[in-house]
Amino acid sequence: MYYDLTVVQFTKMLKNLSAILEKAEAFAALKKVETSVLLNSRLSVDQFNLIRQVQISTDIAKLAVARLTGKDAPKHEDNETTLAELEARIQSVIEYLATFSEADFADTATRSVSQPRWEGKYLTGHEFAMQWAVPNVYFHVTTAYAILRHLGMDVGKKDYLGEMPYKS
Repeated sequence: MYYDLTVVQFTKMLKNLSAILEKAEAFAALKKVETSVLLNSRLSVDQFNLIRQVQISTDIAKLAVARLTGKDAPKHEDNETTLAELEARIQSVIEYLATFSEADFADTATRSVSQPRWEGKYLTGHEFAMQWAVPNVYFHVTTAYAILRHLGMDVGKKDYLGEMPYKS
């Protein structure tokens, strides 16, 4: 369950985010706008810009899986300034997530999960996955999507949801 909830879903959402960023490059060219304008845009003055939304999406995905399995996560310097660099970051996290199997999540439900800023508090792995990690990945991917949509980019729910495993 936790493998599907995190590795499978995070991978899917990061791939969808990557596809949306690919569209952003074409949108910038069409509108004759520097991509840096898109990358530094935000929905509100007190929210992070598009670059930071992508960085946080990837950080939460990799760090959540690492914390849920007791493994180390790769580090990123948070120095991306271009769409290509953000795409590379997303791809590196997708590759990292691909190194996990369902067996890695054997004791996830009862594992104590904490973060430095929680000041000694913790959640069980189940609580962390369900109430913190998954909602946070979706929040930041959604916000990245919403920034581009707000700028007038032609993206919709199908771009956000990505491929669906429909059955006939």
